[in-house]
Amino acid sequence: MKKTIRAISYIAVFLVVACVTVNVYFPAAEVQKAADKIVDDIRTKSNEAPVEKVGPSSRLDLTFGVKAAYAEVNIDASTPAIRGIRESIKGRFAQLKAFYDKGAIGENNKGLIEAKETAGLNLQERSQVNKLIDQENKDRAALYSEIANANKLGPESIPQIRKIFANSWREKSQSGWFVQDDNGNWKKK
Repeated sequence: MKKTIRAISYIAVFLVVACVTVNVYFPAAEVQKAADKIVDDIRTKSNEAPVEKVGPSSRLDLTFGVKAAYAEVNIDASTPAIRGIRESIKGRFAQLKAFYDKGAIGENNKGLIEAKETAGLNLQERSQVNKLIDQENKDRAALYSEIANANKLGPESIPQIRKIFANSWREKSQSGWFVQDDNGNWKKK
């Protein structure tokens, strides 16, 4: 009798849990498109139009076989705050590029930059590179946070946004620049 009641209890719990479908959706593909456009804009000298909204693409259904209808998702990467941060990062890029080219800095796997080979820099250059790294990383952190806020993705999405941007920064780095892979290993691209 106890085994039957226990079996029925397990079945009931299983059915209740199986009926509850949590549809967690993070628009990774759309964020990736926005990240690619932002990185391209920052690292080019042309005065292209600002990134507006990035539309939907294919989506991963995480509902264990239950089809869900998603509303069209647009990633807003053009709020005044985001535009200001992008302009700040873009304005600094020419100074950073010289240090990327020297191997003094590189793109890490967290969407930030780090000092790499600074031994060949004089004291003034070391001070300058440290200041630039600090400013750049503050702006990048603000960018990731603002993208989450502007798109109502919540602060829990910031690590995913950082990871997506890290991929874009590294992928769009020039040959000879330092990049850190997902395992933490540094190499020249």
